[in-house]
Amino acid sequence: METQTLATPPRSADALAPSETSFEPRESDISYYGWRVVLAACLGVMAGFGSLFVYTFSVFVKPLAAQFGWGREAISTGFAIAAVTLGFISPFLGRWIDRYGPRRIILVCMSVFGCAIASLSLLRFGLWQFYLTCFVAGIVGNGAAHLAYSRSISTWFQRRLGVALAVVMVGAGLGAMILPVVAQAVLSRAGWRTAYASLGGLALLLGLPLSWRYIRERAVVRQKSAPLVHSGKTWQQGLRSFAFWIITIILFLSSISMNGAITHLSALLTDRGISAGRAALCASILGGSSVLSRIVAGWSLDRFFGPHVAFLTNIITALGIFFLARVSSFPLGCFAATLIGIGAGGEAAITPYLLTRYFGLRAFSTLYGLTWTFYAAAGAIGPVILGQAFDATGSYASLLILLAAALGLVAAMNLLLPKYPDLSADMV
Repeated sequence: METQTLATPPRSADALAPSETSFEPRESDISYYGWRVVLAACLGVMAGFGSLFVYTFSVFVKPLAAQFGWGREAISTGFAIAAVTLGFISPFLGRWIDRYGPRRIILVCMSVFGCAIASLSLLRFGLWQFYLTCFVAGIVGNGAAHLAYSRSISTWFQRRLGVALAVVMVGAGLGAMILPVVAQAVLSRAGWRTAYASLGGLALLLGLPLSWRYIRERAVVRQKSAPLVHSGKTWQQGLRSFAFWIITIILFLSSISMNGAITHLSALLTDRGISAGRAALCASILGGSSVLSRIVAGWSLDRFFGPHVAFLTNIITALGIFFLARVSSFPLGCFAATLIGIGAGGEAAITPYLLTRYFGLRAFSTLYGLTWTFYAAAGAIGPVILGQAFDATGSYASLLILLAAALGLVAAMNLLLPKYPDLSADMV
């Protein structure tokens, strides 16, 4: 009877602490409540900003241009507004998550995000309405993405944290594979307005109820009326840490390289004589390999020293970008896309894992939000500089080789990261 009671979801954010019972299922047990949190987070991420907004955006470019006469550059500016806003607001959002807990922030952000996407079906009044909606989506975006969910997951897992985070990140990969197809199918049958309304409804009907039902933090210290207490560094201590800036610098350069390569992948391959259909297949292979690599990276993080896993992942990414610069055939294009996908998927699981190990949970979301600011800025820079390189030289090759070499060198900084510190003495 006691085991059944403990397997049910906690009634409040203050879940039972591990020390309160000896009958609680272990992390490796399927009945462990943390795995329900993981599954809810995985589906929440799939219905959140990173998947639903980002990967379906291109589906609506032509329909919006045809409906309103907007240029593609004007429509793409909406995406840029959302991305820049998300990068700017992420540290503040992370701070609120650390202060108030992930569940409250997720519920508010997912509600606003779903309504914002659905409201795009009512576009009537010109670009300013479109831009305003993108701006709102950017404000709440990381509250409806793995930035918020990772905090909750990290309170439930120690020995299986890598796998747990990887499963959550699989949601983003599944969204990248499924949602564009779903959006296009609805758009073809019922129009772009119905497609936007359907996507907004998906966020509200999938992400919101699951988050409300299952997303909880697990208490580390539980007293009668005290708030959750977590060990770890403050965000100020994190910013003064050599380890934080190593993680951030590597992430920044990796984001420039990966986002630039992914954005121009199809154009580069078709420039080399590969058909548009085969180029699309390479993009699909990239998405599939990123999903698998999330699981492999999570499994590896639980068994090997995290910086060593990160080093190998960054080297694989650098090799993928190098081979992409030298692509001359479809098989080589598939190989390059596979390596880049492995890097993209692995990086998504590695960053939050390393932050928990070096800085604990005390200011985890704040520090994770700060890394997102750098990631978003780099993600905006990469496609632009590759586009400029092509316009100037007629080729992507030279800059891609330079980015691959730089990433390979910076990857070695992972080997400078120290052993994980003992954070048990650093309490709120």
